[in-house]
Amino acid sequence: MSKPGGGKENARLDALEQRIGHVFKNRALLREAMTHASALDGKRGGVGSYDRLEFLGDRVLGMIVAERLLHEHEDDEEGELAPRFNALVNKHACARAARAADLGDAVILSPSEESSGGRGKDAILADLCESVIAALYLDAGMESARSFITKFWGDAFDAMEDAPRDAKTALQEWAAARKLNLSYHVVDQSGPEHAPRFVVDAAVEGFAPARGEGGSKRAAQRAAAAAFLRERGIHG
Repeated sequence: MSKPGGGKENARLDALEQRIGHVFKNRALLREAMTHASALDGKRGGVGSYDRLEFLGDRVLGMIVAERLLHEHEDDEEGELAPRFNALVNKHACARAARAADLGDAVILSPSEESSGGRGKDAILADLCESVIAALYLDAGMESARSFITKFWGDAFDAMEDAPRDAKTALQEWAAARKLNLSYHVVDQSGPEHAPRFVVDAAVEGFAPARGEGGSKRAAQRAAAAAFLRERGIHG
């Protein structure tokens, strides 16, 4: 029996299953996970695109990462776990993992979105990553989602092993030793008052800024400092 959808699309989905190491029992679930809203031509308010799965995938990702950090960093307090978590669960980390899995090759886009480079856009790749995690979870359970995260977040988890316990202090000392100005800038704030989310850039004179997220400005600053140090191979 032939699978629904175009031959080229199915070939790309087949190749994606090989890359991620999971053959879907429910191929329609994978297709939904890889369908950008633009491909629906505005029909049904976007239902059938990856938007709903992305919502679930974000939560599954957070749970798996938090559980792993608790296991691997038994002596760390919450204030030390939070910046590690924020560095692993954000749009940038998801986009990196999506590139590692080459999710962009299989995304289903409208012709106009494809012509504008949609397959390589960070925002789309990050959303795809979360939607695929959700699809794996729904198709085969938590272990399937965990396997994907372990495979495509591997280097990021390894980098956390070398993350300084006090990244802000380490970055401040590094910048001061080189007489470089260091500043932090809030670039986004969202969420309700009882559960806010902050996005902060750590900017060092002469370098591209690094971004971090957290439930407070301080936590986001720590995550941004850790990201700056990690991206440049600086050890605190």
